[in-house]
Parts: sequence; C-alpha cells; structure tokens
Amino acid sequence: MLELIKSSERGYADHGWLKSFHSFSFADYMNEKRMGFGALRVINEDRIAAGTGFGTHGHRDMEIISYVLAGELAHKDSIGDAPSGPGVIRPGDVQRMSAGSGVRHSEFNHAEGQSTHFLQIWIQPDRLGLAPSYQQEHFAASEKRGRLRLIASGNGEQGSVTLNADAELYAGLFDLDERAELALAAGRIAYVHLVRGSLSVNGQCLQAGDALQLSNETRLLIEGGQDAEVLVFDLAA
Repeated sequence: MLELIKSSERGYADHGWLKSFHSFSFADYMNEKRMGFGALRVINEDRIAAGTGFGTHGHRDMEIISYVLAGELAHKDSIGDAPSGPGVIRPGDVQRMSAGSGVRHSEFNHAEGQSTHFLQIWIQPDRLGLAPSYQQEHFAASEKRGRLRLIASGNGEQGSVTLNADAELYAGLFDLDERAELALAAGRIAYVHLVRGSLSVNGQCLQAGDALQLSNETRLLIEGGQDAEVLVFDLAA
C-alpha cells in the first residue's frame, strides 16, 4: 500500500528567525493522522536565519539526527561537542544524538548573511534511559550519487551512524537515468522523504517536500530523478 503525502499538507511555523515545515505533529502543529510512522516521530525542515538559533533546551529518550543541506549548524551541549570537531555540522555530515536519560544542548547559525537549511529527524529508541551520546560522520556526494547510501542503522554497518533503534536510514542523489531498488522484508515499512528536486518512487511522482509511506510492499524502486535528493527510512512495522 502506498500513501502519498504532499508537501502542502505539512504543518508550518514562522518564528521570524526560524521557518519550519513539520511532516508530523510537532509543537503547536497537531494532526491526529500524522503522529509518526513506525518509530519515526519527527521530520522538521528548518531554516535558521544568520546569527540566530535554538537556545539551550533539553531532550530525553529520543534518537535525533541532524542532516544539513546548506550553511552550517554549531552546537554546544551538556556532554561535550561532537567528536568530529568544534561542534559544527555541514552539508554531507550526519549527526546522531542519543538523548537517553537526558541532555541539554543549543544549536546556532553563526554564519553572517547565510541561513542554515537542515532536517531535524527524531526516531524513538528501543530502550529508555540510555547514557546520552553523539556520533557524527561525513558522507560525500559521490557516495550517494545514483544509489541509496546507508547513513544510519541499528548496527552501524557500512560506516553509518549507530541508532539505538530498529531502523535504517538511506540517502541518495538521483538524476536522469539513475535508479535504485531497496528490498523490503516482511514486517517492514518504509517512509520516503524527498528533500529536493523530483523523482518517481514505485510509480508515484514526488516533488520537493513530498513523502511516500509504504506498507505491505516487497520493494522500493527509485527512478526518473531530476536534481533529486531523497531520504528513505526502513522501519519495523
């Protein structure tokens, strides 16, 4: 079964310094039909104005992935900066924060005259009360060109960041005749989020910001991309 969710159906919040689209219910946006999908709980497409950001705030018992599309995102937290450097996430970087028993952090765009465009993704963990931790890895565009590159998984295989969840996250770049397939095992569901461009997934045409939910499907086929960047979540049903 396929369910297409158009970009225009997402929630939207304009805080001046922050403009955010919500794929699922979040903060003041409530949609009982969009409370999550499997363990996937949040996909926020955020744009942070130059010189602004999220002040110190807390999280617990959530796997939080930051995926930067443009600009950069700097953070500080209660357990130390990201292991890759001075707490800065740039395009190609994937950062996983396991909030676990509790962590406080801040995220800022310090670049002058340049907004930061990124996706904030929340996945519910398998276990509660874990020790908070970070992991950050870089995935070059060449690794995602014309294929689905594993960037986050429950066992950290293929150099992906490790999630405390039964979930896999793939990223891909597709144009013209590039195509990719992903087998979906029994008892698995998939969620496709098109970051930008356009492409076809199992015969459904997606435009930037659209999503496709797949259940009781045995495979996922991506083709017909035009400057497309896509994220694919393979989740327990």
